[in-house]
Amino acid sequence: MEYVPIRVSTLRGDQAIDFDAFLKINEKYILYLKKGDSFEGDRLTRLRAKKLKKMFILPEAEENYRNYLSRNIEMAYDKGSGKSLDSRAEIIQGNQQSNAEAVMENPADEVSYAEAKDAASKFVEFLSDESEALAKVMSIDNVDQNIAHHGVTVSTLAVALAKRLNVTDAKQLQLLSLGALLHDFEHFHSGLSIARPLKEFTEAEMKTYRSHPLEGARKVQDKKHFDQTVMNIIAQHEEYIDGKGFPNGLIETKIDPLALIVASANALDRLITFEGVAKKEAVKTLMISAVGRYPLNHIQLLGDIMATIK
Repeated sequence: MEYVPIRVSTLRGDQAIDFDAFLKINEKYILYLKKGDSFEGDRLTRLRAKKLKKMFILPEAEENYRNYLSRNIEMAYDKGSGKSLDSRAEIIQGNQQSNAEAVMENPADEVSYAEAKDAASKFVEFLSDESEALAKVMSIDNVDQNIAHHGVTVSTLAVALAKRLNVTDAKQLQLLSLGALLHDFEHFHSGLSIARPLKEFTEAEMKTYRSHPLEGARKVQDKKHFDQTVMNIIAQHEEYIDGKGFPNGLIETKIDPLALIVASANALDRLITFEGVAKKEAVKTLMISAVGRYPLNHIQLLGDIMATIK
């Protein structure tokens, strides 16, 4: 019997599922949750802690799964749905994470890219229209140090920073959000263990790490549906304003301004997600450890943003 993979990031604790969900263990498919049950409690937390990205359903349940996704997303973006902002933010965060995974798994898929691009606009609107949305999304900890979850967090911070820098053009904000979501494209494929402080990397690992912006950009440069701004963000998000970044050592005036916003947001979340720095200490640590790498006003504004997160 064939089974169809589904993304764990699309599953929510408070919604009953209308399909059976299976785990794959040693080439066998084991029923984990029956139709009509939900992932309430610590079920999803345990799955994510094990870094499980996919579960499986039977082929005849695909339509029910798609309806489940559509119902959740429609509800999450509806202020009048009656659902708490916490629940809505969790669904939207998971949807963004799923979009990132879909594009990074198969960048040639124009449909996945188009869906992620459309969702990026909705995500910007959500962060703009709901005063507590940013704090709610940022409160969802990346327990399994997932690359796609990191992309959602960087996207959240980048949009908030851009708005404080008076970036108001909807198209720019959309591409900023999408580029930030996909910025670590190469890490998804390289196999390099990045969930630790950079000072712990070997010389060979650091060489691989320093190549990830360029390698990521190369993997998508022939994909005509990719926007140039998104490719710029992938290629330039590790550049520093003093010209000592990588891969090309660009100075500030040569860096795409949107890529520079993502660079600042990315540096902050690397400390939190991969280096274990507490959220309340991360901006201070960034200010000390990365002086001269990012615009001072970026770091100061990120401090203001983090101050709104409990």
